[in-house]
Amino acid sequence: MKKTARPELKNIKTIGVIGAGQMGRGIAQVAAQTGYDTIVVEPYDAMLKKAQSDIERNMSRAVELGKIKNKEKDAIIGRVRYEKDLAKLSQADFVIEAAVESSAVKTDIFSNLDKICAPHVILTTNTSSVRLGKLATATNRPDKVLGMHFMYPAQKMKLLEIIKTPATSEASYAVVKELALQMGKTPITVSDTPCFATSRLIQTLINEAIFCLYEGVSSKEEIDTAMKLGMNHPMGPLELADFIGLDVVLAMQQSLYNGFQDSKYRPCPLLMSLVEVGHLGRKTGRGFYEYDRDGKRKA
Repeated sequence: MKKTARPELKNIKTIGVIGAGQMGRGIAQVAAQTGYDTIVVEPYDAMLKKAQSDIERNMSRAVELGKIKNKEKDAIIGRVRYEKDLAKLSQADFVIEAAVESSAVKTDIFSNLDKICAPHVILTTNTSSVRLGKLATATNRPDKVLGMHFMYPAQKMKLLEIIKTPATSEASYAVVKELALQMGKTPITVSDTPCFATSRLIQTLINEAIFCLYEGVSSKEEIDTAMKLGMNHPMGPLELADFIGLDVVLAMQQSLYNGFQDSKYRPCPLLMSLVEVGHLGRKTGRGFYEYDRDGKRKA
């Protein structure tokens, strides 16, 4: 039986990124800026075009600000390829999945990646709430499945959560940590528990803020002001919920509640009511606040 190559950072030349949404294109930009050839895989043409235009605009802006030279901008842009077929990731030495936040979708992707990618390739996910164990067992390489949870926007935020399962090998973990540092990130390591660390903390705060509004403790503006001025948060928890999307917030809170079976994670009825009537935040023009077509909050 042929021995599988030990994962090593020096063997990574090409990084595959699955998904061209806000997180996927941010991660692709980070990979290309770090010097890696990058393959972005996304089935929808419009999303691929949006990813390409966003990355090119961000690089042009960096030139205007004097952060990089034109030559470097062209090199970064030239490192990124845009593809629609997952099979193109047979050329990748490392994969970061950033598709829709669905356990079923991600499980299917990992099952396919296991057949497409070489046996030594580490498969990671940017999930903020899907348990890694299920993704790992969908492959024949559970020792090489980890979470790389970038914060939004990925090209600016320094923090990165590395999620390990009991099956994750130390060799795979070491490569992911080295890569995170090379990308200019500050990694923290967490175990495969519901919503990990960052999402668990922020969703608990958001849920409690919604309960404060629901119970009439204070107004939405004052609750947000309390956290911005009292706790130095850049955005209040209700504003943040609208920014994330209330449907996504509810899904994550339900994941916490179902995962721990603890009543302290029970989603607030107000949140469930808003989602039921389609008031999902900025993306629908109304959540806790109202927004114009450009996503700016109305006075």
